[in-house]
Amino acid sequence: MKFLKDLWDETQATQWESDPLELLRYRSNLLGADLRITNFGGGNTSSKFELTDTFTGFPARILAVKGSGGDLGSTGKRGFALLYLDKLEALQKVYRGRDHEDEMVNYYPRAAFGESRVAPSIDTPLHALLPFAHVDHLHPDWGIALAASANGQQKLEEFNERFGHRLVWLPWQRPGFDLALRLKRAVEANPGCSGIILGGHGLFTWGNTQSECYHNSLGIIDQLGEFVMEHVARRGEKLFGGSRAQTRADARDVAAEIFAHLRGKLAVERRIIGHYNDSADVMQFVNSRDAEPLARLGTSCPDHFVRTRIRPLYVGWNPETEDVNKLRELIDAAADKYREEYAAYYRSFAQPDSPAMRGASPSVVLVPSVGMFTFGKNKTEARITGEFYINALHVMAGATSLGEGAKPPDVLPQAPRPEDSSLFTSFDNYVALPQSEAFRIEYWALEEAKLRRQAPEKEFSRKVFVVVGGGSGIGRAAALLLVERGAHVMIADKDEKAAAETAASAAKLAAPEAAAFCGVDIANRASVAAALRAAVLRFGGLDGLINTAAIFMPPDDQGHISERGWRQTLDINITGNYLLGEEAGKVFLAQGLSAAVILPSSANAVVPKWGSEAYDVSKSAVSHLVRELAVGLAPLVRVNGIAPATVVEGSAMFPRDRVIDSLQKYGVPFKEDETTEQLRSKLAEFYARRSLTNLPISPIDCAEAICFLAGERASKTTGHLIPVDGGLVEAFLR
Repeated sequence: MKFLKDLWDETQATQWESDPLELLRYRSNLLGADLRITNFGGGNTSSKFELTDTFTGFPARILAVKGSGGDLGSTGKRGFALLYLDKLEALQKVYRGRDHEDEMVNYYPRAAFGESRVAPSIDTPLHALLPFAHVDHLHPDWGIALAASANGQQKLEEFNERFGHRLVWLPWQRPGFDLALRLKRAVEANPGCSGIILGGHGLFTWGNTQSECYHNSLGIIDQLGEFVMEHVARRGEKLFGGSRAQTRADARDVAAEIFAHLRGKLAVERRIIGHYNDSADVMQFVNSRDAEPLARLGTSCPDHFVRTRIRPLYVGWNPETEDVNKLRELIDAAADKYREEYAAYYRSFAQPDSPAMRGASPSVVLVPSVGMFTFGKNKTEARITGEFYINALHVMAGATSLGEGAKPPDVLPQAPRPEDSSLFTSFDNYVALPQSEAFRIEYWALEEAKLRRQAPEKEFSRKVFVVVGGGSGIGRAAALLLVERGAHVMIADKDEKAAAETAASAAKLAAPEAAAFCGVDIANRASVAAALRAAVLRFGGLDGLINTAAIFMPPDDQGHISERGWRQTLDINITGNYLLGEEAGKVFLAQGLSAAVILPSSANAVVPKWGSEAYDVSKSAVSHLVRELAVGLAPLVRVNGIAPATVVEGSAMFPRDRVIDSLQKYGVPFKEDETTEQLRSKLAEFYARRSLTNLPISPIDCAEAICFLAGERASKTTGHLIPVDGGLVEAFLR
């Protein structure tokens, strides 16, 4: 093969010969491992075999088909719906015609075999009615390029002749029972055919064995790649009309500068997480002359469309004559126009029983010279949305190249009937899905049902927090609690290794892409700005800043602190918080969304102690800084703080030496061979005895207070501090 790799391992496959469902899982995972074969969550696979019916004790014919919403690359055995094949075939007598498509879906769960409760895919009848033991329905970019070409049927004949295939062309039709009947009739009318190209949609292939089906799919897709890429190569630098702009040397800087603004502009109905892509494929397209008209057509494949919406938002910025401020203005105007057009599109096609409009903002934004910004409810969805649009770019590249500059036919082959041809729009041989069909897919009752099956979103879903000092102690506990409750976090710490460890732990709690890390020196404005920039580039914006970083400089034997120690304490504990608040404020202002800042004060802010003057004074200043920032950043940003008593557990401010010094200072007995954590526990218990509750203060206690202040439950609270001190009488405010 020229492009793809044969991953089939006969030794592995042999061990599952007695388990056809495991073999189907194996075949599916191999196909889903390469996005050139099928996109994430797209495509479908099936197998027909016999299993013993527990009710009758006799063999029953079973269809195993990938469940609705599953991903071929990662699905397990439990990701397949098991259904009685006889019952599915009997639905041909029940079917009342295209006007009653949706009612058929209600029958599929009733055909469930055994304990299978996986939601059957809408493609279920397409697999059931084809007379083959194993069927693959895939969305390879090269196959869709052919399917989305104005001369696609003609090019398919050319492909068949060259490679010795008998692929059959079927015009566009939305997946459903009627399409299943058409597929069945197409196979009956073309005995010996090797597959079916669905106009504007994808590819069907099959085989008598799992291995044969896999290799048939792989071989045809690879040859489609060879055929399409030869045309793309001939197009050369004229692909997408040639270059109109060049990628800026500072493209990522511009992206960081506009990302939060863009996110704020699009997060009208609800917040979103962003992903930035400046890959070669993306830049070639956004910088091209034909990017705008091609982008406006939208996508062709239904799987692409569901993710990328009716079309991307193309921002017509001229980087040679217009600055970044002008780009922001263009984003605002383009986003407003997009929403107006989307609302009009919804009104044009909505029926009385259509689901409510799900929001009018785009999920893909294209900016010449800068790149592509994609959005979703979480980082993974935002990234995958971008991958889908890159699939669409490959389709457009192939389709426009297959045209070879020829005039498109009067009747497009995607049209089910000649008179339907006017519903399809095309540009340079690329044919997009009609808007009416796009609406029927986007607002399909089945798609709505799939959305309703998703788990409820958590408290901090769709929100981004930078947690400074997140490498240890309170910061680590806060970061992990935020992630557990749905947040995306950038862990920033002077100890970058510790930050990385926290991010790894956070990823295990949630998702690998929910957490990132970076180093930061909060006493350095440039370092603070760089950390915030990293968060914006990673997630698209910022919803909260949490700082738990502070320093305590121990005094000498006489209780004095050096002048250098004094300055360093104030630089980190006061100036650092001021710089964080000021730099984060710039991001919040650009974004225009409500946000929260939580800073670290202490019980020491009101309890003077011998030998800790620098620390105590700095914390007192932080308490007032909370109030000053609350005034200065209102009404957009709430600024609050926590004031814990001494937290020893897991604290970077309590290394072993300091713990021992404190234990000796207070006369608490200990042994030299005790672990650091055991010593910390003894010190914490000593401190606890001075409080009303007699309970030691742990990082999680402080993290709970931080999460309260960061969330909507404290949406009316700003300029205040929550004591987390177990009831320290000395810290009662006077």
